[in-house]
Amino acid sequence: MELLNAENFQVVGASDGKSGVELAKAHLPDLIISDVMMPKLDGFGVLTALRKDQATATIPFIFLTAKIEKTDLRHAMSLGADDYLSKPFTREELLEAISIRLKKQAAIEEQQAQKLARLRSSISLSIPLELRSPLNNILGFSTLLIDEADSLEPQDIRVMSETIHKSAQRLERLIQNFVLYTELELIATNPERIEVLRSSRISSAASVIEKVIIHQAKQIGREADLQLDLQDSSVQIAKGRLEKIVEELIDNAFKYSPAGTPVRVVGAPVEETYALSITDCGRGMTAAQIAEIGAYQQFDRKIYEQKGSGLGLIIAKRLAQLLGGELTIESTPDKQTTVRVVLPI
Repeated sequence: MELLNAENFQVVGASDGKSGVELAKAHLPDLIISDVMMPKLDGFGVLTALRKDQATATIPFIFLTAKIEKTDLRHAMSLGADDYLSKPFTREELLEAISIRLKKQAAIEEQQAQKLARLRSSISLSIPLELRSPLNNILGFSTLLIDEADSLEPQDIRVMSETIHKSAQRLERLIQNFVLYTELELIATNPERIEVLRSSRISSAASVIEKVIIHQAKQIGREADLQLDLQDSSVQIAKGRLEKIVEELIDNAFKYSPAGTPVRVVGAPVEETYALSITDCGRGMTAAQIAEIGAYQQFDRKIYEQKGSGLGLIIAKRLAQLLGGELTIESTPDKQTTVRVVLPI
């Protein structure tokens, strides 16, 4: 402690492991240095306790100890230790270890800040537009119908009514996606709700998938673009959840690929899972864009005119993960994109 105080660090010390955990949770330090051998709770116990607490889980942790067996080192790293200095150590070694960990933590925090800034930008671009656009249609055309009802032709009334209806459907889907995404994030924090989610099962995945996809294709006049190759199987998922995954993925495939280009859908049981892949010949994504997929994220929105909140893909991915499956994306920009969902049978 004297060395660190001399280097102008603010230091809080604990005489045993249990007190150390309590002080760490109370002060939330930038870095923790701990012995392995301590009374009441050893260093491994301290690290385990801190990593279980969300508030302290990411604080850099350095072990200082004379106990340096390889098994101890592996155990420390498996628990989430960031570094391990053996006694005796020099002043320079300690300060270098501290400097490296603090710089690494600062870099991580900067990356998180940048991601948060991008998320805020995506939200500010997507949500106001997505709310205003359908609302403007609903308010504008309904006002016109009210004010000009006596002079409008029946065909004009029909066109305006259809526009109002489509805008209301778009707004309804937007609200449903916002609510569903929030629900999935809450489920992810509750093991009991995850088990409930995984308790449902359908006996015929192919019939559900085919019905959703054909319906979506008919709505936008792209039945001729569909290439279906579906084998059947039971799947560990509720019918409505599978419909939601398929709806969002096929909607993206149609949205980001031009009419007249093929959209291929392949589904088949693979070992103990059911694999569904949807391939389109559209705009595609870069590897960096795929890595950054998240809620409210739409890429190149300032360049391309497009509808949507950016929630569809992350909802499908989150659902797959919570069900014990996964969603992966392979894409070549300006050529094709394949989204593959694997779900337990």
